[in-house]
Amino acid sequence: MTATAISTTALTKRYGPHQALRELNLTVPTGEIFGLLGHNGAGKTTIVNLLTTLMEPSSGTAEINGHDITTAATAVRRSIGYLPENVQFYDNLTLAENLIFFARLSGVRSVGSRISEVLDFLDFSGHENQRMGTFSKGMRQRAGIAQAILHEPSVLFLDEPTSGLDPQGVAKLRETIISLNTKLGMTIFMNTHLLAEVTKTCTSIGILSSGTLIYQDSVDATLKSFPDQESLEDIYLHIEAGQRA
Repeated sequence: MTATAISTTALTKRYGPHQALRELNLTVPTGEIFGLLGHNGAGKTTIVNLLTTLMEPSSGTAEINGHDITTAATAVRRSIGYLPENVQFYDNLTLAENLIFFARLSGVRSVGSRISEVLDFLDFSGHENQRMGTFSKGMRQRAGIAQAILHEPSVLFLDEPTSGLDPQGVAKLRETIISLNTKLGMTIFMNTHLLAEVTKTCTSIGILSSGTLIYQDSVDATLKSFPDQESLEDIYLHIEAGQRA
């Protein structure tokens, strides 16, 4: 039986009269790289904010590694890492100083050796004494991933991780995500607009439309199920059009 990393049951979020997420029923098995697709305003970031305990649901439930996001939020936070779309660091501090700060907040033991281990894994050693304010967008993303995995989480959430990256940065990030999954065994949950990257990175996808999950399956099964469509982008547009019809 396959273990489950993420599961939700009728997970719902309202902002006043606006329903941003409608009764989400989602299961992500352990070891998947799951890509959540959807138009701007579909509710993707709301899902990530709920699953990372940054906000509470209006109704419904969700569990990360068997821990309820509401009643066991501390246990959830210990088991997850999170890279937001816009990574925030103290720009006047060096990379090492930032990582030391976040490592101590996360209760990491042997902080210095753990930081060295993470930077070596990410092929990012040599930048420890550089101030964060001098980093490019791609370098900040790498630093953000380093910060997110310092405490050795089993599930990593990435919110639009390729936003603002050049093609070289996108390719490097793709390699990093796959390595985190295959070498460290992390389950990855990512929101993205770059559909071409999904076929190169993700093992399964979900499509969100106006707060409702309208599709979920493996990438391989999806491509086989729509033989008349030439790409994942065409499949996505086809499914979205069917939802509006």
